[in-house]
Amino acid sequence: MVRNVAGLLPELETEDFYLLSGVEQGMRFSEWVQREKLPSFTGLTEEEVDYRLERCLKRGLIEKKTIQYEGYTLQFEGYDALALRALVERDTIGEFGSPLGVGKESDVYEVRSYKPLALKYHREGYTNFREVHKERDYASDKDHVSWMYTARKAAEREHDILEDLYPDVSVPQPIDQNRHAIVMEKMDGVELSRTKLEDEQILGVLDLLLSEIARAHEHGYVHADMSEYNVFVDEGGVTIFDWPQAVPTDHGNADEFLRRDLENVVGYFRRKYPQHVPEEVEIGDLAATIADEGFETVTDFV
Repeated sequence: MVRNVAGLLPELETEDFYLLSGVEQGMRFSEWVQREKLPSFTGLTEEEVDYRLERCLKRGLIEKKTIQYEGYTLQFEGYDALALRALVERDTIGEFGSPLGVGKESDVYEVRSYKPLALKYHREGYTNFREVHKERDYASDKDHVSWMYTARKAAEREHDILEDLYPDVSVPQPIDQNRHAIVMEKMDGVELSRTKLEDEQILGVLDLLLSEIARAHEHGYVHADMSEYNVFVDEGGVTIFDWPQAVPTDHGNADEFLRRDLENVVGYFRRKYPQHVPEEVEIGDLAATIADEGFETVTDFV
């Protein structure tokens, strides 16, 4: 788990952020930024650069390496600090709260402004950015592609998709985005994987979920990573989250991804509630109906 840097913000000074921003700028060209280039990237004097390097190293915001040259790179904590400061300065965030979820590709925290919100830090690519970059199709002409670029592109992509879908599709309302961070409404309810539905609720919840998948398709997107772990259920219905890997419906593999999403969703309900979701529900017919914008209820396919 990447450390929460919210508590560090009060001790960081403006010049510390100049240093972090300068390293960020240099990382557009190389994973390790040469020490001799930092004055031009940061606008700080040589002496000030040395002082700020020491402060940021001590707090784990940057890392130093000396091989052919003395170089510096941002740690994710340094990138977090830059994004968090920007969101605070915009008055998007007023208070920082507890973790809501920690995963392989993101960390989510509760934050507050005019109401409880959720802050999601994208972590894609921190250890395997080349693989993630290839899978997520973040096209770039850049010779150097870093984890920082991959995480930022994932956040930008997810924020754009949420803006396209909300409020017509039941997704979290996007509030703001900076670098690899997204602020969105805090979801109510319980993750589908941890929900035990009553008999009379099962097909109704499945219908709601399939209806949202169909509605997203009408708005031009296939989620492409649907599972019981990215759906919240509450008294008001279902909410689908985690959209950075979504593809447009004109994508070459959109039909395949839609079918896989449906297999994951229907398969989960079949395994957990076998007496309520029969094998007769044909995924191919369901996918074709959703693609033709004709879905009504899952019982039509029994």
